Amino acid sequence: MASLGEITGYLDRALKIARIPDYPQALNGLQLENGGEVTSVLAAVDACLPVVGQAVERGAQLLVVHHGLFWQGAQRIEGSLYRKLKAAIDGGLAIYSAHIPLDVHPKIGNNALLAKAIGMPDPEPFFDWKGIPLGLRNRMDIPLSELVARVSKAVQSPDPVHHCAGRSDGETGVVGVVGVITGGAGSEIAAIAEAGIDTFITGEGPHWSYTAAEELGVNLIYGGHYATETFGVRALAKIIGNKWGIPNSFIDHPTGL
Repeated sequence: MASLGEITGYLDRALKIARIPDYPQALNGLQLENGGEVTSVLAAVDACLPVVGQAVERGAQLLVVHHGLFWQGAQRIEGSLYRKLKAAIDGGLAIYSAHIPLDVHPKIGNNALLAKAIGMPDPEPFFDWKGIPLGLRNRMDIPLSELVARVSKAVQSPDPVHHCAGRSDGETGVVGVVGVITGGAGSEIAAIAEAGIDTFITGEGPHWSYTAAEELGVNLIYGGHYATETFGVRALAKIIGNKWGIPNSFIDHPTGL
């Protein structure tokens, strides 16, 4: 058994929750407390009703997520929100969320773990956002087809992930300077090009980001918003489990986006 306060305090410090900026709806940190005891922890990307239901059924006392309870802003506690909160409270389930702090963590962040999985050598921070570097980059001397295969394997896709061969040398050309920002950063493609990125890996982007990448001469790889953001929460659950000697696991609830 572990103390909820001890675990969340450790996570707050390790992820620098108080220092790293985020969107207002993120509300990083402990979002819902329980009676204070944790004997098992589960991780998931989204604090959605099906995930909360699974966590309660599996007897967890702590659910660690990337996207928390409040992305839709202030709303009436009725309908699905009421059912979700009631299920968690009745089940003694605490919920902890870490968004940008988990994306950018240099060791267990989504960016760092995806960069490691694709074999990016010594990635360096880039792309300033609210005073912090939001992504990682470095040169990779492999063809685009090979990088697409590596990303597909990293995100456990059975098929090659969707991508745009925006550079003139196409699938066989060397990818050059590769940038990684997990999640939904495709809309930043113009700024990414200005930052000197030749090949950009993200989760998803709006429809126009594909044609913009073609026009800008940038390769663009969409690994999936959900799929590129499973890395960090998996790592957090393992760290908590190992540090406090409690069972830990991951709830896979993909959105397909």
